[in-house]
Amino acid sequence: MSEFIYQEPLPIERDNTEYRLVTKDYVKVVECDGRKILKVDPKGIELLAKEAYTDVSFYLRSAHLQKLRNILEDKEATDNDKFVAYTMLMNSCVAAEGELPTCQDTGTAICVAHKGEDVWTGAEDAEYISRGVYETYKERNLRYSQVVPITMTDEHNSGTNLPAQIDIYGGHPGMEYDFLFLTKGGGSANKTFLYQQTKALLNEESLVKFFKEHIKDLGTSACPPYHLAVCIGGTSAEMCLATVKKASAGYLDELPTSGNEGGRCFRDLEWEEKILKICQEMGIGAQFGGKYLVHDVRVIRAPRHAASCPVAIGVSCSADRNIKAKITPEGIFVEQLEKNPARFLPAEAPAMSPAVDIDLDEGMDKVREILTKYPIKTRLNLKGTLIVARDIAHARIKQMLDEGKPMPEYFKNHPVYYAGPAKTPAGYASGSFGPTTAGRMDPYVDLFQKHGGSMVMVAKGNRSKAVTDACHDNGGFYLGSIGGPAAILAKNSIKSVEVVDFPELGMEAVRKIYVENFPAFIIVDDKGNDFFAEFSH
Repeated sequence: MSEFIYQEPLPIERDNTEYRLVTKDYVKVVECDGRKILKVDPKGIELLAKEAYTDVSFYLRSAHLQKLRNILEDKEATDNDKFVAYTMLMNSCVAAEGELPTCQDTGTAICVAHKGEDVWTGAEDAEYISRGVYETYKERNLRYSQVVPITMTDEHNSGTNLPAQIDIYGGHPGMEYDFLFLTKGGGSANKTFLYQQTKALLNEESLVKFFKEHIKDLGTSACPPYHLAVCIGGTSAEMCLATVKKASAGYLDELPTSGNEGGRCFRDLEWEEKILKICQEMGIGAQFGGKYLVHDVRVIRAPRHAASCPVAIGVSCSADRNIKAKITPEGIFVEQLEKNPARFLPAEAPAMSPAVDIDLDEGMDKVREILTKYPIKTRLNLKGTLIVARDIAHARIKQMLDEGKPMPEYFKNHPVYYAGPAKTPAGYASGSFGPTTAGRMDPYVDLFQKHGGSMVMVAKGNRSKAVTDACHDNGGFYLGSIGGPAAILAKNSIKSVEVVDFPELGMEAVRKIYVENFPAFIIVDDKGNDFFAEFSH
C-alpha cells in the first residue's frame, strides 16, 4: 500500500484578483484561549452579499469586456460576430448606469464560501447572505425568478428571488472568509450537462469526437460568446458538476497545470486550446454564424473512481455575472468590476452590411411576404408592435384551445416575442427586456400556427426540427434576437409596454410592446430552412 498523502482537491495557487474595500467595520481580531480569532458581525456578511449582488447585476469584469473588444479587431470575425460583440459592449455601457441590469433574467443567487477555522460569526451565515440577496432584489430593478412549490404540481413565484443556493465550506486554517457570488440565469444554467463516460473516452481520438459532438448541445440558447468549462473525472457526479461551475466563473484559473500522486485537479492547457479550435471551426459563432461561439475554454482534469468517468460541460454566458469577495482582519472586500465599460468601445461602430427594415404594423401577411424574400442569417431591424408571451401564457392559451375557445386575436395579429421583463425604473417604458430561450415554447408552435397564431416568433437560441417543419407547413418564421443585451433594448428600442392578458402572472403576463431599431436575424423560414440545422446531430 502506498504512503498516506493528503492533497487538497482544488489547490488554487494564488489569487490575482483586484479587490476594493467596502468597509473596515464589522470585523475585529479578538483573543480566545490564547488564539487569535477574527470576529465578524453577521451584519457585515449581509452588507457584503448586498454589495456583491448589486455590482454583479450591473457591471462585468474588465477581462470579459476586453474579449468583446478583441472580436471587433479580429479580421476572421464575421459581421454577425462583430454586431453581437458591439451590441454587448453598448449594453454594458447602459447597464453600468446602475438602473437597467445587464440581463433581464437576473438569475438565481448563488454563493460558494470557504470559512477559515479562525473566523467566528456566532450566527447562521446563510441567513445573512440571504438577507443581502433580499435587500438587493427589493431595492434594485431586478427580476424575481424563483418559483416555490406548494404541492407537487402547484407553485408560485416567491416574490423575493429567494431561496438562494448557498454552500459554505469550513475547516481550512486562517482568519479569512472567501466568497464566490454568482447570479445564474435559466438559459445559462440549463446548458450544464453531465455525461457518464468510461476509461474508453480517455484517448485523443475519442475525446475529439466527443467534444465535436457534445459542444453542439450548447447551441446558442445560453447567449454566447461563452466562457466554456469542462471537467473530466471527479470523485462523484456532483463534484464534477460543481467544478465546472467554478471553472466557468474563472474561480479555478490558478490551479496547477499538471497532476500529481495525490490526485490534485489541474488545468489542461493543451486541451483548452484544442477545444477552443473545435468551437471556432463549428461556424455557430456569436449566435448567428461565425467564429466566436466561445471567448475561451477551461478544462479541468480530476481524479475518478476506476469504474466511472463523469464529464461535465457548462458555460458562463455573455452576462458573465461572477464576483469574488473576502473578509479579512483588514476589512470587507469585493472584486473590482469595470465601472467604465465605454473605454472598451471603438471610436466608431464596426462597418457592416445594412440590416433589412421591417415594419411589423403592416400586417402579418405583409411582414411574411417581405421575410420570405431573404435567406436565413439575414440581419433585420424591427419596428412596430410585438406581443410578449412566455411559458405560462403559452400553457394558458393551449388550454383555451383544448377547451374549444378561439386563439386570442393579439396572437394572430402580431409577432410573438418570448420574454419576461425585469422591474421598470422610474422614467423608463420598460425594465431590462431581452429574449428568453425559444426552445421551451417548441411544443406549442404547430398547434398555434394552425389556429393562425405564432406566425412570426422572436426569441433567442436554436429550435427543434418540429418548429422548422411547422414553419414550412404553415408559412411561419422564427427570428433570433440577440441573447444578452437586455439593458440596451429597454433603453433604446422598447418605447411602450402594456399588459393585455393574464395580469396575475406578473413577469409572465401577456404584454403588448412597441419597438424601434430592434435587432433580429432570420433563423427559420417558411421554406424549411434552419440556420442551426447544419450544427444539429
